[in-house]
Amino acid sequence: QVKLQESGPGLVKPSQTLSLTCTVSGGSITAGYYYWSWIRQPPGKGLEWMGAIAYDASIYYMPSLKSRTSISRDTSKNQITLQLSSVTPEDTAVYYCARGSILPNIWVVNTDEYDTWGQGTQVTVSS
Repeated sequence: QVKLQESGPGLVKPSQTLSLTCTVSGGSITAGYYYWSWIRQPPGKGLEWMGAIAYDASIYYMPSLKSRTSISRDTSKNQITLQLSSVTPEDTAVYYCARGSILPNIWVVNTDEYDTWGQGTQVTVSS
């Protein structure tokens, strides 16, 4: 059974870079034909897809976040990483990593497109 665990700092100052890690256990991130996404949910708002890295290392970004977002993977550690630069309080959210077997709809997060989610990690941007 594949499990995802997000980790990272809970508090980030404005203008800094947020770095999060998704550690995958129970299966390799290069096995199968999966897409590993980062999704966030700001307080009181819906889920927002941020980007994904595919089984073949192809990377996809939400256009509105592309200039600030970097997604990568470390196959030796079986981890997916997210970096979000120049953060503002509007980046405060619960951040999730999730696995899906198709390239997901980037405009509306359809939870049916994902078969495994991490529990999420709260990130607050504040000075």
